[in-house]
Amino acid sequence: MRTQQLREMTPDELIQKKLEIEEELFNLKMQKAFKELENPLRLRTLRRDLARINTILREDDLKIRLLSKENKKEEIPAENKSEEKDVPEKEAKDKDR
Repeated sequence: MRTQQLREMTPDELIQKKLEIEEELFNLKMQKAFKELENPLRLRTLRRDLARINTILREDDLKIRLLSKENKKEEIPAENKSEEKDVPEKEAKDKDR
C-alpha cells in the first residue's frame, strides 16, 4: 500500500488496517511453517506495510506529521469567491480609485 494512501486515512482506519495486516501476517507465517507458500514475497510486503503504518501512527503521536482526524471527503467547502476576483485587474484598479 502506498504511503500517501495511508496518510489519507484516519487514525482509527490505520489501526484497523494494522490489525488486518498483523492477522494476515500471522496466518502466512503459520502456512510457511507447515508448507511452501504460493507467494513468499507477500510476507515482505506485509512486514513493510506494517512498518509504514507504525511509522505514520508514531509521527502523528509525536506531532511530526499530523493525520486528518476525519475523512477528506467530509472537508468543509471553500468559501465563496468574491465577484471582484472575477473582474480583470485593470477594472479592479479603476474601482479602487
